[in-house]
Amino acid sequence: MFAALPKRLFSGILTLVLLLAGCCLHASAAESTVTVLPIDGPILPPVANWVAFEIARANSRADALLVIELDTPGGLMTSSDEIIRAILASEVPVAVWVAPENARAASAGVFITYAASIAVMAPGTRIGAASPVGGDGGDLDETMARKVTNDAVSQIQALAARNGRNAEWAESAVRDAASITAEEALALDVVDFVAPDLPALLAAVDGHTARTAAGSVPVATAGAAIRTERMGWVDSILTLLSTPTIAFLLLTLGGLGLFMELSQPGATFPGIAGAISLLLGLYGLGTLPVNWTGAALIGLAFLLFVADIFLPSFGILTIGGLVSFVLGSFMLIDRGSAPALAIPSPLIWGFAALIALLAIVIGALVAKSSLIKPATGREGLVGTVGLSRQDLAPDGVVFVSGELWQATSADSEPIPAGAPIAVSGLDGLRLLVRRATSQEAAGAGVAILPPPPPLPVDQS
Repeated sequence: MFAALPKRLFSGILTLVLLLAGCCLHASAAESTVTVLPIDGPILPPVANWVAFEIARANSRADALLVIELDTPGGLMTSSDEIIRAILASEVPVAVWVAPENARAASAGVFITYAASIAVMAPGTRIGAASPVGGDGGDLDETMARKVTNDAVSQIQALAARNGRNAEWAESAVRDAASITAEEALALDVVDFVAPDLPALLAAVDGHTARTAAGSVPVATAGAAIRTERMGWVDSILTLLSTPTIAFLLLTLGGLGLFMELSQPGATFPGIAGAISLLLGLYGLGTLPVNWTGAALIGLAFLLFVADIFLPSFGILTIGGLVSFVLGSFMLIDRGSAPALAIPSPLIWGFAALIALLAIVIGALVAKSSLIKPATGREGLVGTVGLSRQDLAPDGVVFVSGELWQATSADSEPIPAGAPIAVSGLDGLRLLVRRATSQEAAGAGVAILPPPPPLPVDQS
């Protein structure tokens, strides 16, 4: 009896362990996760970095599915390529869901949708218009257009072949800027499903086989927990700074701040704010396809604005600076980016007008200050009214600005002691004076007094 006890105890422990393991496995299966990444705006480098990071995290957690909720006008092809690489390297199925209603997957968004393991659209959304354009939103020249378009067509056809989607329509989206609705996309095999909301999407893809870096994987989303990951405030700020319009605004405001500080030294705040704005603007430009010739022209413009304050160019340097600023602004974003990244022309002309207005105002203030009579120093004495303390014939002593000065009658005419005098110039430390008129004396509040007693004569 007692010999059998250890066997029974061992058997009970083994059964308990198996039950616990089964419970753990059941809980693990029930806790499968679907991660949702909302993207609403242009595809820029911070967005691409964030998406690639979240896809890597989803793979480390072995999520059941990662859903990119997409609404974008396009963006940089370099950034969309980074997202595509992350999707293709993922062992977790990645679904791109064009949502919510009235959302779009344009330009770079088409390539990201075609790269996804599963492509889904919400009703009332649209996809297409993937033709390459210039940085100002216009057409590329013929040679550049042919090179860029052929490269884009080959890329999207490869993605279509990989995921079994309509390659013919994909080519028309690139070559002819074709655009279709969600229902048309489903009929043309551009997307796999149409789903109005996330529960409908998860129900539709459950059991679907998706191609991943690990091969064909069955998608199991039934009962999965939903985790929505949004960009943190740091990534959101970096994305905002990487927007071409914001980067251009910061660059221009930074230049204006430094221009105002140099034209009015001591203001401090414009200089500090300008330096910070300039550095943030340079960060934004560093993430974009910038034509650095355009950036150099903008920098040259502000140098010319500052030089015009100190050099007698009569406004010629400011005019040259305005021309350089406008040309540089239109050249700033390199060709080949999407229309969503173009700097609006009204913004460029508006800043050019603001700079011209500031230059006029600052020039007027500088001209006005040059006409103001100095109030201190040697130059401030010229025109000052005082009294003679000795007969000036022509040399003597005068009392001006609370001090006694050696003086000489400028016109060599004798000036009696006690007479009002006005300083007309300086000769070293000697004042050149003339007899002041009664109006000058009255205006200066100098009373005409009787001659004072003579100054003591040094007998040494």
